[in-house]
Amino acid sequence: MLPKVRTLLLGDIPPMRQEAKLLWKIDWFILSYCCLQVNLDRSNISNAYVSGMKEELHMYGNEYNKINTVFTCGYIVGMIPNNLMLQIVPPHIWLPCMQILWGVLTFCTSAVHNVQSIYAIRFFQAMAESSTFVGTHYILGSWFSGVLQAAIYKHLNGYAGRSGWRWLFIIDGVITLPIAIYGFVIFPDMPLTTKAFYLTEQERKLASDRLQDEIQVVRKPVSRATVKRILGKWRWYGCSLLFAISGETESFGSNNIMGQWMKAIGGYSVEQIDYYPSGATAFAIASTLICASWTDYTRIRWPVLVYMSVACSISATCLLIWNSPTGLKFFAFYIAGASYAGQATTFAWANQICADDDQERGIVLASMNMWNNVINAWWPLVFYLATDAPRFHRGMIAMICVSGATLGVTGLVWYLERREKIAQKKVSDDYDEGLQGDRNSLNHQVTS
Repeated sequence: MLPKVRTLLLGDIPPMRQEAKLLWKIDWFILSYCCLQVNLDRSNISNAYVSGMKEELHMYGNEYNKINTVFTCGYIVGMIPNNLMLQIVPPHIWLPCMQILWGVLTFCTSAVHNVQSIYAIRFFQAMAESSTFVGTHYILGSWFSGVLQAAIYKHLNGYAGRSGWRWLFIIDGVITLPIAIYGFVIFPDMPLTTKAFYLTEQERKLASDRLQDEIQVVRKPVSRATVKRILGKWRWYGCSLLFAISGETESFGSNNIMGQWMKAIGGYSVEQIDYYPSGATAFAIASTLICASWTDYTRIRWPVLVYMSVACSISATCLLIWNSPTGLKFFAFYIAGASYAGQATTFAWANQICADDDQERGIVLASMNMWNNVINAWWPLVFYLATDAPRFHRGMIAMICVSGATLGVTGLVWYLERREKIAQKKVSDDYDEGLQGDRNSLNHQVTS
């Protein structure tokens, strides 16, 4: 593999063989669990809705949107308590326990008989799931889909007297619980407290030494001075605003607009309604991998947000023209998957901006996710009502507007970051000049 290609895909080569081995273990065990944690719970409701749940539970109006809103509210409520619990209970205990809880609640969803039961289950399920996103970022920082749904429906619909959409939740729960057990066994906690069986004592010490300064900063108590320092700078406001707005470009996928469109216009089987939107997921995965690799290699983040905004604008414009061919609509729904590339890039950018203040970095990351979910709590109820299917006219206009706003905020954050770097360089240059002047003065006195 060519050196530049290897660096692009895998990052810089560690100078020590022992460190390279340590990083390989961290990558494998932490990331394997984190990737497995991201299961089907966000998509199962939307797939179940278009796979028979709507009819069987006699759902009407915008009850589907209310389910998503209740979930978002639970997610917001649980986010900070879960992060605080990670300071008290070891992550390898707390995160899998929360996963077991939401797995059990997923099983419960398969047995509901009315939409009110789903409201209650999804709220508490979201509180448990909120441990995952920011909690995973916290641990990683300290150490340095529809195809399945369609297959379940096709082969299990009617089996043992249960509808296909109910089996979606049973299989989802079956997948979730073993992953939680895997987390109990392999998740390494923090470098200073880890007892992971796969790390030697020397590797534990090396991990602590590599990040000792950062860990000390993280463990400082949050005081009024901390809050004043963070709120006195632009970073918290700029990064929070960026993800609060740019995160809404994911609305087509998160609300399964393509599936609702296919169900509303008719002519598609349940399996097709579950299968076809997976094309957008595939495009999202490809976009995220390519963009993440490129931005990590170049350390330039803003072009990804431009790409995402342009793709979403084109998508919404094509769908707004209702008489456009069906093939063009499929293309439009698929390229909207580019929106998911922005999430990884935005958080990487925030990590980069706040790299010199670890306390600020942690608060900024949590705030970004929090404000995005605050917007998500009401956004679908205004722009993506289930009763608006299949056209979602307001949603298409909202997507064009939010894409344009994302471009504007991206430009603002880029400008503020650039201005800050110039100011920091000027201070550094002035300090160096002053230091050199003192040396010259001292040398002059000595020679005199």
